[in-house]
Order: sequence, then structure tokens, then C-alpha cells
Amino acid sequence: MKLLTSSILLISVILLTHGVSKANAFSSFSLQQIIQQDTSKRDTSKKASPNNSGLDQKVEYRADSVRFSKNKSIIYMYGNARVNYGDFELDADYIRYDSQNKLIFASGRTDPKTNRYVGKPIFKSGTDGSAIADSLYYNSESTKAKVYGVFSEQEGGFFSGGQSKKQIDDELHIKNVMYSTCNLPHPHFGILITKGIATEKQIISGPMYMVFEGVPTPIGLPFAFFPKPNKRTSGIILPSPGEDATRGFFLQNGGYYLGLNDYWDAKLLGSIYTNGSYETNLTSNYIKRYKFSGNIGISYNSVKNGLEGTEAFENPNKDFSIRWSHSQNANANPGTTFSASVNVTSSSYYTNSPANLNYDLNAIANNTTNSSISYSKTFSNNMNYSLSMTSNQTLRTRDVSIRLPDATFNVPTFSPFDSKNRLGEQKWYQKITIGYALQGTNAIDTKDSLLFQNDGLKRLRSGFSHSIPINMSFTALKYLNFSLGGSYNEVWNFQHINKRFTSFDDGTYTERIDTLSGFKRAGSYSLSTSMSTKIYGQKKFKNLGNIMAMRHVITPNVSFNYSPDFTKAGRGPFLAAIDQNGKEIRDTYQQPLTYSVFQGMAYQGSFPGKAAAIGFGVDNTVELKVKSSKDTTGTGERKIPIIQGLSISGSYNFLAPRNKLSTLSFNGRSQFTDKLGINYNGTFDPYDLDESIDPVTGQRTFTRSNNFTLRRGGRLARLTNIGFSFDYSLNPDALKKKNEANDKLSETAKEKGLSPLQSEQLAAISRDPNAFVDFNIPWNFSFSYSFQYSNDFGVSTTSNTLNFNGDFNLTPKWKFTFNSGYDFQNNGLTPMNIGIYRDLHCWDMSVNWVPYGAYKSYSVTLKVKASILQDLKLSKRQGFYNTYQ
Repeated sequence: MKLLTSSILLISVILLTHGVSKANAFSSFSLQQIIQQDTSKRDTSKKASPNNSGLDQKVEYRADSVRFSKNKSIIYMYGNARVNYGDFELDADYIRYDSQNKLIFASGRTDPKTNRYVGKPIFKSGTDGSAIADSLYYNSESTKAKVYGVFSEQEGGFFSGGQSKKQIDDELHIKNVMYSTCNLPHPHFGILITKGIATEKQIISGPMYMVFEGVPTPIGLPFAFFPKPNKRTSGIILPSPGEDATRGFFLQNGGYYLGLNDYWDAKLLGSIYTNGSYETNLTSNYIKRYKFSGNIGISYNSVKNGLEGTEAFENPNKDFSIRWSHSQNANANPGTTFSASVNVTSSSYYTNSPANLNYDLNAIANNTTNSSISYSKTFSNNMNYSLSMTSNQTLRTRDVSIRLPDATFNVPTFSPFDSKNRLGEQKWYQKITIGYALQGTNAIDTKDSLLFQNDGLKRLRSGFSHSIPINMSFTALKYLNFSLGGSYNEVWNFQHINKRFTSFDDGTYTERIDTLSGFKRAGSYSLSTSMSTKIYGQKKFKNLGNIMAMRHVITPNVSFNYSPDFTKAGRGPFLAAIDQNGKEIRDTYQQPLTYSVFQGMAYQGSFPGKAAAIGFGVDNTVELKVKSSKDTTGTGERKIPIIQGLSISGSYNFLAPRNKLSTLSFNGRSQFTDKLGINYNGTFDPYDLDESIDPVTGQRTFTRSNNFTLRRGGRLARLTNIGFSFDYSLNPDALKKKNEANDKLSETAKEKGLSPLQSEQLAAISRDPNAFVDFNIPWNFSFSYSFQYSNDFGVSTTSNTLNFNGDFNLTPKWKFTFNSGYDFQNNGLTPMNIGIYRDLHCWDMSVNWVPYGAYKSYSVTLKVKASILQDLKLSKRQGFYNTYQ
């Protein structure tokens, strides 16, 4: 605790001096340019001395009452007095100017009714912030000044009390000046500087000490010397001490800050533990205004667990994390964009480092990481191309998928037979549109432990995909919208496979796959047509309460798709499965078995079987028109969407050998109130199941039958899965503010061009219950629920997810927050996070508590609100390591 207190004090003093270097409201009054009432003619041939104020400008003054001395050398200004000279402004209830001695005095007055001191001098020079003082003296000839009881705000800090004296050489002498981030006339806390001298490049301070509620404390320093270069500087970052029951005593997040230049900085932090564990973290930010900005982070840790001599102790877990975010200003290079969002970590990094020591449960439970670096360019004719490098990690299985790189080139659809100078309506052939899309990739899917082995690059798969869509749309009979078209697709691969089959007497077979290098190509095509329209229905009600009418909009659509059979041996990329004896291998339906040489390659292509399918669907929207006293349009009515987009779709393939009718799927949304909406979806299977029993094991298995359920059981279809979800907030104001906050986050991400990683970091901050505390919302409780049921091939599964969170004000200054859920499979609560926040005006206290689970922990922090003194805090934390092992 002593070391922690000393660290806080030293950081506070450094920040104090940094603030003093900026807070020169009383060190650069520029009073040497102020007020000279002598407006007589001067000899302009004389050069001004360095100390000459050069008051050749006109002095303007006004007041409620102005008086002069007998010889008019002294001017007295009473009531709302104001003096302007150049960029200097001085306001006070009383100002006296002695033109003979070049002396200005300003002060307030005591109100006889309230006995309060009012009308204090307020002065401002140029772009410096304004300052308030009890009184001040200034000699315009010698440029010396004395200020008593100053009060000035600079960069979030406040200077008050004491005396300030400006010397002829621009040195500033201060005495008994209080610095604080509390904006009250009598601050709750502050650092009292008993004496000090500030010059342009350095600050020399005498004794200084902390004051709380007007009570001086022994926490302080006898003297200090600080350089003041007025630019970004480097310096030591003191660590935070503590103790952990698993790792021992520690010094955490200590290091060095490098202020490299105005565009680039770096911060190197490290943590050490007495059991031998350590963590390192390098972060760097860079920015070039109106061009680009970004940050880089590299972390590495070595964690020892257990007792000395055990395997867990002798073989520590070593984890790393590499993060890079880069965003380009939208106006930097119109038509060209470059962005990066890199997040590469070892599989156990987030769990071993509790989300880089921020204890974000969402990050700790995260099982995937994604990275991307992309460049794109759009030409004046809207053609565009892009290059990107992406990677996806599954931390639990240690699977890595890398695309290095992905390339795309797109030609937007155009009408080759139309003319820009066409007169009149389009001919039917002028409505034909065509486009082109090219994709290329160089991909590898492997385990992270195999990625950098000698033969790692041999797992790369390279290829290209081409797509040419052709379409024509027109309207028939005014209400029917038709579309005719087709597409041609072709894939190129630089690797392919060859399968060798071995069959056995019992009818089973095995296969061996060899990956070969070499260029192969294959193409496919399909034809399609579709038709859609809208049907409107409306029913008005006269005696149904507030319900005035109901409107139903039906949008049916029908389509037909045809494609030849590309799965036959010798067509496209497919080959026949031949065993060691040269015989064909057949599948369970006694059809010749084929396989694609593009299986598992960069582009497997779309090579459908023979199909002539009719697709059908219908979309429904139902709205109620009701009377409403809250209507703001003046009609006294409003619409309530009962069903939003309830769609049902399916298809029938005439050429399919079996199961010609597809499953029927539906999904939609119903909005019952302004605060409650339900999403639902499901699938129906029109075919029944055939049951078979293994004579040896007695195990029952189910296969999809070719018989309709309507024939066997009289049912129209089997429900194979259904699900619904909803979220609800008991306090509509809180829900509104939450939606506004989420919208603001999205808008900020779009406006600033944030990468997905930066957006997620911003969202993680917003999830912190102590990051944004709104005392205007006295209480809130919201929850979300999702249900999913599936019954496929006789095996039924059910999943339930319930999450809830809320907050309430115990008093106007106390806020409690909580966040948890319920696990229906394990019949227990999911990890809970409880936050307690106390507003202490210029300070705040926050408590974050995870009461149970693997990450059981707590932290208590008492800190100053202002960011300039963000390191002036007391914290107590019990990490999850104490209970994790």
C-alpha cells in the first residue's frame, strides 16, 4: 500500500506539472500589452524597447460610472467596468488605471445585502482561457503583475487561491496555489503548491502536499524539478503492486512511454510475479490528420500455475496476441480504400490473461478471432477490384483458415444493346443486362501448430471463379413482374484430387485421397424465370373498439429453374468411382458413385445435378389501424404492424430421382407492442421417416422416406424445427436510450471508418456497467429469450437461452447494475457480473464483482473523474487466479 500511495503521488505530481505547463492563464496574462490611457501623440521614430508595451492601439473602456482624478492621471471605473486593448479583455466591478505610474488595479466588491464578494476580475488574453481572481495589479511599463486568489480552468483542471507574480523576464512565481479537478469554489481535494517558479522550459517547485476537504495531509514532496518542453515527452510508467494467491506478489503494468513525435507514440508495459510468471505488452498509436489513423498491439505472457516442481509450474503456458487496426479517412483518396483489422492470438491467450486484464467476460468466452487487411479501388465507370488477406481462428479446436490473398474484380451490370442517346421506350432486347465477377484466392486450412512447419505451404490451395449473370426484367398485364435470365459459372483450380477406392466382399469400400498439382477448369450454367405481384386486402370495422381497419398485403412469387446434370462421370469435374478391380462402386440407392476432383479445393464450383424445379413462396404483411390519442400526425390514428414479413417458401424438382418436393420453411416477425417484438422460424418436411433396426446392435436408425406423411398418418408435414426469440425492457426510456447508444456506436464506426476490431473494442467499453452510468434512468430491467426445437431423423433437441440485465438507483448517487442469464441445460445461472457505482462529485467509486464461476473475482476502484488525473486512484482487485486452479 505504501508503494501504491507513492506511485499515485508521483504520477499526480507529474500530471500536475503537465497541467501547469498548459494552464498559463495567470502566467501569460499578456498584460504588457494592456491599457494605457495616455492617448497623446508619440514619437514614432523611436524603437520600442523589449519591455515597452508598445501601446499604440486604442484603449477602449466603459463602466456604469467613470470618474477622473483632479489632474486626470487616474481613471476610476465602477460597476460592470470593462477594458479592451488588442486581444486583452478585463472585466471587473472596479478598475483603477494610473496612467502616470502605468499601474492597473482591478477588484470586486462586497455586496452589503448578502455580504458576498461579487464582481471579481475576469481576464482573458488571446486564445488563452479566461481566469477569475480576487484582485490583480499590473504595471504596463515593467510588465510585472500580481494576481491574488486566482481561479482558472485549464485542460480539465482548476487553479485557485494563493498569489501569482509575473516577473519582467516572464518568470511566474506562485505561492499557496491549489490545483484540483473539482470545479467547486472550495474543492473536495487538491494539491497545494506552497511555492514555485515556472519558466518557458522548466518548473521548479517547493513543498507540495495533498489536501482533502480542506484538511492538509502528510502525503507530499519537499521539492520537485520538471522540464516543460510544451510537447509530447517520454517518461516512466510506475507499476501497480498487489498480491495474487496463485502467482504471488506482483508489480503490474509498469513500463515506459515513448512520445516519438506528433504522429506516433509507443507504450511498453510489463508485469512480473514472484512465482516467475510475467506479461509484456507493446502498444503504439499513429495518426496523420485527414489521411489515416491506427494502432498496433503486441502481447506475450508466460504463466506458471501450481506448486514448484509440478509439471504445470515447470512448463508454463506461453501465449501471444498481435493486434493491428488501420482506417483511412474517406476523403483522403476518393475511390480508394485501405483498412486493416488484425487479431491473431494463441488459443489460451484470453483465458490466461483474463482478456488482457480487463475481465471482459465476452472476450474471455470468445472462441473465434478474425483478421483482415483489404485494399479496394473503384473506377469512374463503377468497375472495381479489391485485394484482401484474411484469417479465421477457432481457439478451442485450434483450427486456422487463411486467405492470402483474396482478390475480386467486378463489372456492374450493363445493357449492351441499349444506347445512352436512346429516344422513347426501351425495346425488349434493350432490357437485357449482363455483368461479370471474378474471384481469386490462395487459401490454407490447417491447425495452428502445423502452420509454420516445413511443408505448411504445400497445403495452399489456389484458384479462380468466374460468374457471368444475364437477366431481363419486364412487366406484363400491368401487375405481373417477370424476370428471365441465366448464369454461367466457371472455376479454375491449380490443385485437384484423385481418389483410389478399395472394395470388399461385404459391399463396403474405403477410399484414399491424393492431392495433385496441376491446372484444371470446369464450367456450369443454369436458366431461370420468375414472376411476382402484390395483392392488397382491407377490412374496415365500425364497432370493434379502437380498431378501425385491418390491411393484408400478400406478395406471391413463382420461379422456374433448369440446369443439366453436371454430376455424371466425365461431365464437369466429376469422375467415376472405380475400385481396384476396375468395377464401378454404387451408392445406397444403387446409382453409380461419382466424385469431384475439386473436392476441398479453393473453388469447388456449383455443379448441380439434373434439375427442373418450380420454386414458390408467399410473403404476408398484416397491419391494424387503431385510434390513438398519442398520435402526432394530427389524424388521431396510428398503424400497428401485427405480422411483418411472414414468408413461406419451397420448391418442386420434376427431375429429382426421389423427394421431389423440398422442405417448407417459414420465418417472420410480429410486433405486438412498441416494446415487444417476436421473431420466429421453422421448417416442415412433407416426407415421412423410414425406420430400420440393426439386427446385431438393435439400434434404431431413421432415413427420409419417399412417401408423403399425408399418405401414412394423415398429416400434411412433419415439423422438423421451430424457434422464436424476443427481447423486452420493462422501462421504455431505458430501451430507447440503449437503442440510441447502439445507433450512436454504429454511426461513430461509420463516420470514423472504424475497422470491425475497433468497433468491437468500442462496443466492449459500452458494455462496461461502470463506463456509462445514467442516473436519469432510475431503474431498468430487460431480458431476452430464444427457443429452438429440432426433430431430425428421430432425434429431438431443445435449446433455451435466457439473458437478463438491469440497474436501479438506490439513492440519487448510488447505482447498481447486474448482468446474467440462465442455462436451461445445466439448470443454473450463467456467470453474473454485478456493478456498483457511487458518484462522489469530482471522484467516483466503482465495484465490479463476479460472485461465482471460474472467473470469480472482484475489483474496487476509487478514482478522480477527470482524465488528466486518471492515475490518481486507489484500487483493490482479487483476480480469478485465486480460485481458478
